Amino acid sequence: MPVETADDRAILLNDFGVDATYTHNGDSSEIKGILDNEFEEVEIGGSVPFAMQRPRFHCRTNDVIDAVNGDTLVIVGITYYVRVVMPDGTGMTEIQLEKG
Repeated sequence: MPVETADDRAILLNDFGVDATYTHNGDSSEIKGILDNEFEEVEIGGSVPFAMQRPRFHCRTNDVIDAVNGDTLVIVGITYYVRVVMPDGTGMTEIQLEKG
């Protein structure tokens, strides 16, 4: 059972989130979420470290209830493709993205 309510999640996203345009099956909607686009070190062998961005978008599950691989999110003018959808069971979903 989630500790916060849907209203609490909306307040969090209104305070810290960014606007995004989510497109699923040709239908677009405006949603809010938190974009996490940090660099992570990737082991590829050899002696030189390699880092790449791993964009993720955290949003309310109700906003992306039917999200699947290939849907798109446009965030700050950049198009991202949905690759992995991970609802956490508390009303929030993390979506792993690939920059288009």
